Amino acid sequence: MPEKDTKLTHNEVIKEANPSLAGDIGVTMLDPEKDQFSKDDQQFLKFHGIYQQDDRDLRKQGKKYIFMIRGRIPGGVVPSDLYLTYDRLSDEYGNNTLRVTTRQSFQFHGVVKGGLGSLMKGINDALFDTLAACGDVNRNVLAPPTPSTSKLTERVYEDAKRVSEALLPQTKAYHQIWVEGVPLKLEEDDFEDSLYGKTYLPRKFKTAFVIPPLNDTDVLTNCLGFVAIEEKGELVGYNLTAGGGMGMHHNNEKTYPRVADVIGFLKPEHLETVSKAVLTVHRDFGDRTDRKHARLKYVIAEQGVQWFRNEVIARAGNVLEDARPFEFIRQGDLHGWHEQFNGKLFLGLHVLSGRIKDTEQIRLKSALRQIVTKFRPVVRLTASQNILVADIAPNQKEAVNAIFTEHGVDVSEKQGVSEVQLASMACPALPTCGLSLAESERYLPDLLSTVENLLDDNGLTGERIILRMTGCPNGCARPYIAELGLVGRSPNKYAIYIGGNEASTRLGRLFDQNVKVDEIPGKIGGLFARFKSEREECERFGDFCCRVVWPELEETT
Repeated sequence: MPEKDTKLTHNEVIKEANPSLAGDIGVTMLDPEKDQFSKDDQQFLKFHGIYQQDDRDLRKQGKKYIFMIRGRIPGGVVPSDLYLTYDRLSDEYGNNTLRVTTRQSFQFHGVVKGGLGSLMKGINDALFDTLAACGDVNRNVLAPPTPSTSKLTERVYEDAKRVSEALLPQTKAYHQIWVEGVPLKLEEDDFEDSLYGKTYLPRKFKTAFVIPPLNDTDVLTNCLGFVAIEEKGELVGYNLTAGGGMGMHHNNEKTYPRVADVIGFLKPEHLETVSKAVLTVHRDFGDRTDRKHARLKYVIAEQGVQWFRNEVIARAGNVLEDARPFEFIRQGDLHGWHEQFNGKLFLGLHVLSGRIKDTEQIRLKSALRQIVTKFRPVVRLTASQNILVADIAPNQKEAVNAIFTEHGVDVSEKQGVSEVQLASMACPALPTCGLSLAESERYLPDLLSTVENLLDDNGLTGERIILRMTGCPNGCARPYIAELGLVGRSPNKYAIYIGGNEASTRLGRLFDQNVKVDEIPGKIGGLFARFKSEREECERFGDFCCRVVWPELEETT
């Protein structure tokens, strides 16, 4: 915990001065002459699930402010009524698309201030919210999306919802501004959250649940994780993991990606207590003087795992046992049709970069609207930016297929795309993200074509390689844990990381740090050529890079 005489960041100062998180948001919302919020209020907006942005492609014409709104949807489970609400609001106030995030939520893009209040009211009228979807608090809680094998998925989902509610900030400002439309006065701001205090967390906090052997939430990349342990088909508890995180900053050795440590085992009844204990360790010991160094992962890395375990026990009681054995085999989602444990069916759909939209060839958004309206399925969002259309009765399958086919949507297991595309992810990046240094979502189709052609040229057609890219080193698409990751450094330049594994348990390493776009085919093609000639039987690309290329990188550093 920083010393009292240490200079705090500006964010810490304004949080302490306005712990209700209201700022002047309500006042600005009621002023039709204003199209933007102050710099301080932009920070408060994040706690409400809102980012102020502008279209960077149009900056030469003058900034035109738009907003990104992110929902709080624990476990990514979207009931049919909520899905239709999001679909309608995206057309009325957004840019006619819905974007599945890497944290099992939906984002609206392109919302202007005049539509912001109506959109937020629409979400809240559907009995959902955007509170704590961003900001220095616990973010949307991840949970396994696939209802295919047993009731365990539903049990874990319910536990994820419990933790989401337990770690939710208690300020009334969200309700007063977005539901009642009442601006709060700063002189009335004497609120102090019972869990977060007046200054909340030093930085964001991410939580995930997972059911081995499928690591479909990349649990070890989260600040807090719960690995379900089952015996004879029943949940007996969770292994606690802590200290993961993807964000870093180029040329700053104090920052780095990290996979979480396994801390111990706990019974389900202790979930909320332990979650609060881990969060408050971050609250009390996180770095409030440097936001680049403020994540829980740095506390654990610098203080030690045993120190952290002792702190958790001191706050939660002696509820941690020795960790139970578990194994992750792979990450990713199931595509195509599959049977659920209850006899119903679900359809896994790959969504490139998570962008649900209509094009001339593929009218995915319209197809989903028609299917959800007619059959009332549950839509489940995945941490890999895909969707599952769940709870389809067997006798509805042909009709669902017919609607998708009519709209140009391939519902086969491979969905007419390469294995690389099925395993790909990208963040939005340019033109809307203010942090982006390079393209990501808009560049991904070209990158996929490049990679697919290079695989073909090297006799590796059909090879499954986990490919992820981001426009900046914050790593929202988790590129550092991919087999092949690209991270934006500047316009048209990327750092290349290699050597993550299929189970999402191993970090990749920097291969080349300043690669121009036109140099990427040569760099990747060279790796693929070596992979073809030097791989062991059935060896994956990431494992090959770890075994062969990593030692060579160490020799040159």
